[in-house]
Amino acid sequence: MKLLQINATANWGSTGRIAEQIGLKAMEHGWESYIAYGRKCNPSKSKLIKVGNMLNVYEHYFENRFFDNEGLASRIPTKLLIKKIKALKPDIIHLHNIHDHWLNYKILFEYLNTTNIPIVWTQHDCWAFTGGCGYFSSLDCSKWKTECHNCPRPKKSIDNSIQQFNLRKQLFTVNKNLILVPVSKWLENEIKQSFLKDTKISTILNGVDIDTFKSQQETSARNKYNIGDKFMLIGLATAWSARKGFKDYIELSKCIGDDEVIVLVGLKKEQINILPSNVIGIERTSNIEELVELYSEANIVLNLSYEETFGLTTAEGFACGIPGIVYNKTASPELIEGEVGFVVEAGNIKQLLEAVNTIKNKGKNHYSTYCRQRAIEYYDKEKCFEKYIKLYGECLKKAPL
Repeated sequence: MKLLQINATANWGSTGRIAEQIGLKAMEHGWESYIAYGRKCNPSKSKLIKVGNMLNVYEHYFENRFFDNEGLASRIPTKLLIKKIKALKPDIIHLHNIHDHWLNYKILFEYLNTTNIPIVWTQHDCWAFTGGCGYFSSLDCSKWKTECHNCPRPKKSIDNSIQQFNLRKQLFTVNKNLILVPVSKWLENEIKQSFLKDTKISTILNGVDIDTFKSQQETSARNKYNIGDKFMLIGLATAWSARKGFKDYIELSKCIGDDEVIVLVGLKKEQINILPSNVIGIERTSNIEELVELYSEANIVLNLSYEETFGLTTAEGFACGIPGIVYNKTASPELIEGEVGFVVEAGNIKQLLEAVNTIKNKGKNHYSTYCRQRAIEYYDKEKCFEKYIKLYGECLKKAPL
């Protein structure tokens, strides 16, 4: 059996690592595993198929900026990918992130909708059922429930949101072999209010490699970043923005004590240059060993995001025995149950500080066992990604001959 996953990256970043781990699980069951990707990659156990090049990506950015054509450029690379799909003849096609300026979803789905290949599509954000955005909660926008138009996001030269919305509705609702996999109950509920409500849905939580993400007793992280014995609050993101609560970490830094420090991972150099002295900035890294060391040395993992469809960094922190604090927004509260951390009101720095102090007073060791147990029970990749293999089998049984 052949599995083809399609994602913006290969074994790089959160969705890339997830696709890699699903591929490994499939190979354990005797499948051939392929990953088609368009952006960055790390070495992979799956066979990689590169789609396009950076020139295509830049052209895609240009079309998006001036024509609101995200997902509708990269025409030639997508047609070449389809030729490779026809030659490969996969038994299952598993989609992940098919946006982010590298693939033409119209051309791809016009082809997929003519085949009998079962399509599993993991929903890592809300892009598939909107007119362009991956998230909408921070803008309190609900146009996607009926029809996107006059998008409240930062304006481009042309607002093509209504055309994008209707095109996605047209393409994504006709494939009877498509099953959507949201990564949280919150996202499942959002999908059920969208034009995809009649599509088959099977929620599977994101998995964490609990054999890799576990507490390390001795690391060099504190010495490397001159943290010393300070109480360490860590936040991690692929890209830091207002949506990820970047300003809230800075506000929190004004309130913490001299024996406390905030460490933010995934920042750009220009963001690092403007940080206050009690916030340590680290550029984005795909070095898993370094991430595990940072988690292990932290006392709390903070996820102050206003929009999350899961919250992988919180789950990774749990696996390393670190309690978490999240905002009461979107999917984040689903992660917190029992003695693993706190849910606080979004943007309420006073309440956030109180939660930090509660954990500090009780001590990290009070929470560690509970956190690790929750990671093992709910987020172990072996359990989570085994569900995909079961889902593949169910899809193949129902697939037309």
